[in-house]
Amino acid sequence: MQQVSAAKCDPAPSKWAWRYQRLMLTPLFRLFLRVFLPFFIAFAAAGVWLADQDRRDHLAMMVNDLRTSIETRPEFMVNVMAIDGASIGIAEDIREIVPIDFPISSFDLSLGQIQDRIAELPAIAGVTVRIRPGGIMQVTVTERDPVILWRTREGLELVDDQGFVVARARTRQLHKDMPLMAGEGAEDHVTEALALYTAAGPLAHRMRGLVRMGERRWDVVLDRGQRILLPEAGAVQALEHVIALSQAQDMLDRDIVTVDMRLGNRPTIRISDRAVEEWWRIRQIEVGKTEE
Repeated sequence: MQQVSAAKCDPAPSKWAWRYQRLMLTPLFRLFLRVFLPFFIAFAAAGVWLADQDRRDHLAMMVNDLRTSIETRPEFMVNVMAIDGASIGIAEDIREIVPIDFPISSFDLSLGQIQDRIAELPAIAGVTVRIRPGGIMQVTVTERDPVILWRTREGLELVDDQGFVVARARTRQLHKDMPLMAGEGAEDHVTEALALYTAAGPLAHRMRGLVRMGERRWDVVLDRGQRILLPEAGAVQALEHVIALSQAQDMLDRDIVTVDMRLGNRPTIRISDRAVEEWWRIRQIEVGKTEE
């Protein structure tokens, strides 16, 4: 009887209890019970609940209503667009290419796309777009500054120092103090054109403009129908050479049509037809006197 009582009161766990305890000591099994099992149960429950189309539509409607209520809050609404740094004409162009119906939620505005679209305007050098407190879409613009006029087949264009066409010029009189250039490809050599105007010095008041010849070199057009043909390389130095000759010998004050500097070691000049006739007349007189 004592042996039977001792067997019944044995405190050792059963085989299944012992296996369960050993399993609970395994970190991976505990992770499965704490993380993966609840996730699978929740996922299965959600799948069963969302299997009904009416429930899915109701959930989507609730999400849309919640999103709309957040996006249309007063602190997220944009009521006006402010443009700084732009002239009246450019500001009108910006409002035309960015037709926004205010008020509008800031969540519905793509500032990057708006900025890229404004930057496509020829007169814009840089632009930033941001939302300011108070519901203001701030557009800060840096305009291109025209430095020279370019005469094309379509008319006069205002060009900045980097060769970008800023705008169309109505008349020459509105920009009479601005240098003038013409010819195909002239807009790609604005820096050189400005350097020629700077180097002109004493001839500046006589200059009518620069003409790009064959997209390779410049001609300086002066009043009285005179031209200075400059080389492809060293155009500024060639012009300075012509100015020095003119100051020393009054060359450009004579009946000269062109001064050809395309060959640096052999500059040539061409005189007018009237001067040629006068020269022949004087030559004939001198020949007649010699024969007498």
